[in-house]
Amino acid sequence: MKENYYHVGLTDEEVRKSRAQHGANLLTPPKRPSVWKLYLEKFQDPVIRVLLVAAVFSLIISIIESEYAETIGIFFAIFLATGIGFYFEYDANKKFDLLNQVGEETPVTVIRNGKVHEIPRKDVVVGDIVILNTGEEVPADGQLVEAVSLQVNESSLTGELMVNKTTNEADFDDEATYPSDSVMRGTTVTDGHGTMQVQRVGDATEIGKVARQATEQSQEQTPLNIQLTKLANLIGKAGFTIAALTFVIFTTKDLYAYLQVNEVTGWHQWLDIARIVLKYFMMAVTLIVVAVPEGLPMSVTLSLALNMRRMLKTNNLVRKMHACETMGAITVICTDKTGTLTQNLMQVYDAKLDESQPELIAEGIAANSTAFLEEKTPGEKPTGVGNPTEIALLLWLNAKGQDYMKLREEAKVVNQLTFSTERKYMATLVDSTLRKKRILYIKGAPEIVMGKCGNLSKEQIAQYNDQLLAYQNKAMRTLGLAYKEIPAGAEEDCAALVAEGGMNFMGIFAISDPIRPDVPEAVKKCQSAGISVKIVTGDTPGTATEIARQIGLWQPGDSERNRITGVEFAALSDEEALERVMDLKVMSRARPMDKQRLVQLLQQKGAVVAVTGDGTNDAPALNHAQVGLSMGTGTSVAKEASDITLLDDSFHSIATAVMWGRSLYKNIQRFIVFQLTINVVALLSVLLGAFFGTSLPLTVTQMLWVNLIMDTFAAMALASISPSMDVMNEKPRKRTDFIITPPMRNNIIGVGLAFLAILMGLLAYFKGLPDGLLPDGEMSVHYLTVFFTVFVMLQFWNLFNASVFGTNHSIFKDASHALGMLSVALIILVGQFIIVTFGGKVFRTEPLDWQTWLQIIACTSLVLWIGEIYRGVKRLMKNK
Repeated sequence: MKENYYHVGLTDEEVRKSRAQHGANLLTPPKRPSVWKLYLEKFQDPVIRVLLVAAVFSLIISIIESEYAETIGIFFAIFLATGIGFYFEYDANKKFDLLNQVGEETPVTVIRNGKVHEIPRKDVVVGDIVILNTGEEVPADGQLVEAVSLQVNESSLTGELMVNKTTNEADFDDEATYPSDSVMRGTTVTDGHGTMQVQRVGDATEIGKVARQATEQSQEQTPLNIQLTKLANLIGKAGFTIAALTFVIFTTKDLYAYLQVNEVTGWHQWLDIARIVLKYFMMAVTLIVVAVPEGLPMSVTLSLALNMRRMLKTNNLVRKMHACETMGAITVICTDKTGTLTQNLMQVYDAKLDESQPELIAEGIAANSTAFLEEKTPGEKPTGVGNPTEIALLLWLNAKGQDYMKLREEAKVVNQLTFSTERKYMATLVDSTLRKKRILYIKGAPEIVMGKCGNLSKEQIAQYNDQLLAYQNKAMRTLGLAYKEIPAGAEEDCAALVAEGGMNFMGIFAISDPIRPDVPEAVKKCQSAGISVKIVTGDTPGTATEIARQIGLWQPGDSERNRITGVEFAALSDEEALERVMDLKVMSRARPMDKQRLVQLLQQKGAVVAVTGDGTNDAPALNHAQVGLSMGTGTSVAKEASDITLLDDSFHSIATAVMWGRSLYKNIQRFIVFQLTINVVALLSVLLGAFFGTSLPLTVTQMLWVNLIMDTFAAMALASISPSMDVMNEKPRKRTDFIITPPMRNNIIGVGLAFLAILMGLLAYFKGLPDGLLPDGEMSVHYLTVFFTVFVMLQFWNLFNASVFGTNHSIFKDASHALGMLSVALIILVGQFIIVTFGGKVFRTEPLDWQTWLQIIACTSLVLWIGEIYRGVKRLMKNK
């Protein structure tokens, strides 16, 4: 029955039952957060939460005073900041979906009801008998029933390009990641053919399990989030403390004065008391609004969004906004080998050939092969169908200007014996047009081929063996070629002819998957930036170590402590693994879960980890790392789990992304210096202004203009400062480092106090003027307008200083930088002019004449010139 079943397959009824029991052959797509969820996530921003509290207080007061301009301003700020972030992430997700149209309609050949059918991949069920041919993708997990010279590319699961599969138990490979008689969904048949019985479909397959791991939510917080939470807490506490103190002190003072004069007899007095309390409560809320930098979430979002757009131009498609910045904080990159460090295309590295008969070598390669090259447009990377080693030989022939198809057609094949792991060679008997004779060509493992040859001396064999050892030490595959002329009327069975011996040896080929030319330089860049690189691959320890040596990662002083296999790693306890994990440079024979465990252990050690991968096997690690980098040519599962997709598949793009991330963090720091200087000055102005007896020197609406609109434009200007290669010479920042460094703190306090002194001096001067105070003791609106404009213009000039904070450069050093800043500065200036001229009651302003404007602009510009002189002096001192 069993034998018969393999030739008959399932009946229609059995197919229905199997589908009902085991489900369809579809991978459940990862659950995407709904549009609402994506938007509401933006409200988790700590600064936005503080703003919401301020908005609620403001709304209560607005209802009492029926003056809503301010509340509308705060809510507008909140919706603007959250809206922009939401739009950019949503847009990136849409672009990404286009990249990932998965082909579940791929035809698969199955045997059902005793007949061969082609069905879409999604219709395959458990129990189906599937016929596998060269070049086809395996549609589900199953066990081989028959395998003829079957080789499978398992790189999407284990990173291995060629794995031999067989049904003969004597030839099973005990070290293989998966049993030698089982094939997995998503792997590709590179050579031979076979038949399999499907055992698992859809989510139950290996790829399905890995895909599930990849969609688990990772709880790792991003470094920037941790920093902004700290900052928001600090600002929130400072603002609330100062506001509470102010409220208590002023309310007590006024109530004491009131109760000295009046006796509380009825509700009129209680109303007066309520007014006093409300007045200072309003002032306390103003202080909180002034203390919280409303522009901060917006500016960070804008910086990230602009970076997403610009990183796309450097082949980084960013899907998760925070990944732009997190790239700058990474301390470890775990990279796979195939396709990221190497070109994922086997090529001839070297050949030691008998140069006397090149035409026979060419015919032997062309005729004694089952591979084909794909037609490509000029300039496109050539690829082939079939065994990767044979493709490498055809590419070599192609590069020599030989047309393999023409040679293959002219040499009429009489008999062919395909390569098998048992024989370790392939033979083809042809009627050669070159010699007008019948010739037998063989290629295979050099030691086997040399053993069949009679034209080699002992010295030659020793020479070849030394050469082969050198190649194998470099983790290369080696092939030997030989031929023999067959007399007319002789035997036509290839196996019998080879067994006779007497072949003529033609030479050896060394074949490797070469490293990408730009990788060693990129690895060096990462190392000088303080980032350690680790290779995690499914390849053999020898190959992995050799690649590590070629890219400059493995040094002569490294020992066994620096490398490990997946099996050894799995055997270590968490304590032992934690102790070794930072020293590891190479992990070979790694399985998907080994890679994920490595990432999680590195994170426990406090490392910020980026993982690169193109195969489905990489998805769990991509998902659990702080930044997952998938390849543009990778599998859809890998891309779905990642944060950034490298469109050019190159490790070099990773180094570029690190540079962008670090420069972005610097730009965010520059913005914080600029923003917090404003907040310190505003907070203390309002506080000290109250002692000068004026009503609030700055109103809530004025502060919102400064904190929101002006800061948004300033954020755009600072976010668009181009990244600089200098950042790659610094060490990665620690995750625990506070976003405000000591130089930033000194700048904020120093500049802030200087501005405060100017502004307070101004208030004192206005108070002493004959028309400075109105009859009710309040300051005239004209002078308050001048005060507000001077406040804004001081910050306006300070924006230029902030843009070069952290360097000694002059603002005029880079023309494009200066122009970008200038265009934004003009927008702020025009905005200020409009508010002063037309703001009226909402902004408590009145128009100023042009002479006043000129005086204010000229006097406040001293801020920029003092900054330029200070940086100039620092440059001179440094050059000495």
